[in-house]
Amino acid sequence: MKRHILVSEKSAAISAIAAALDFPEWFGQNLDALYDSLTDLSWLPAGEYTLIVPANLDSSVSEVLRDAAKQTAESGDRKVRVIRTER
Repeated sequence: MKRHILVSEKSAAISAIAAALDFPEWFGQNLDALYDSLTDLSWLPAGEYTLIVPANLDSSVSEVLRDAAKQTAESGDRKVRVIRTER
């Protein structure tokens, strides 16, 4: 399932990712909670989830996405894939 994240500012990007992946209500709206949720995704069916993000995405959010993608690639039945785009 592919989701487009069209914002680059940190808090807006975190909110957009949470909405795109239907994060639970208890999601904490911060980088630690973003990583925890991306490496869990237990509320979603098994499979690969692709986030398409702008190249100018906040660097701290990009780092969390990279780390979560690496972690889920190594284990689990729900994988996060991140594609950076200029559009």
